[in-house]
Amino acid sequence: MCPGGQVIAASSEVGGVVTNGMSAFSRNKPNANSAILVSITPDDFPDDHPLAGIQFQRKWEQAAFKLAGSDYNAPAQLVKDFLKAKPSKTLRQLQPSYKPGIQLCDLADCLPAYVVNAMREGIIAFDEKLPGFAMRDAVITGVETRSSAPVRILRGEDYQSTNTAGLYPAGEGAGYAGGIISAAVDGIKVAEAISAKND
Repeated sequence: MCPGGQVIAASSEVGGVVTNGMSAFSRNKPNANSAILVSITPDDFPDDHPLAGIQFQRKWEQAAFKLAGSDYNAPAQLVKDFLKAKPSKTLRQLQPSYKPGIQLCDLADCLPAYVVNAMREGIIAFDEKLPGFAMRDAVITGVETRSSAPVRILRGEDYQSTNTAGLYPAGEGAGYAGGIISAAVDGIKVAEAISAKND
């Protein structure tokens, strides 16, 4: 959750759109933003190639790029329309923060169907616990495909790399976490493993 934050461009390849969220120190922007993450496993990848996860990410990033006009705008949809499975046509009271801009559409055209279904269920469930989360005029901006690494650096039970002694792969970049908290917990586990080895 990024209070008083903004949705930012995070693309690293030509022809793809990737979003992320952040808050500056002052947290004084008009909008708050948060991500809705859906679990993806290797079973969702097109094949068992070691880089199939990257191919999977790239497919949806390129779909988002095309859907939003192939100019690095991001596809976006109002929550009320997303829940009703219909494309958005006009913004309401909230103005998106993403730069260079957004293109209203149906996000189901740039996400796997099971991800769309899980997001719809999640939004409704969040709203039951946090009334207002499913605000009708809130804007969903896509796609955030980089919440965790699509490849994993293998490690043993001692948390060391299986092929490089003294290397301790940890956190999101190594494929062992999917957010700030899980990365921190993984870091603690690795630190404990290093400490136990040096005792």
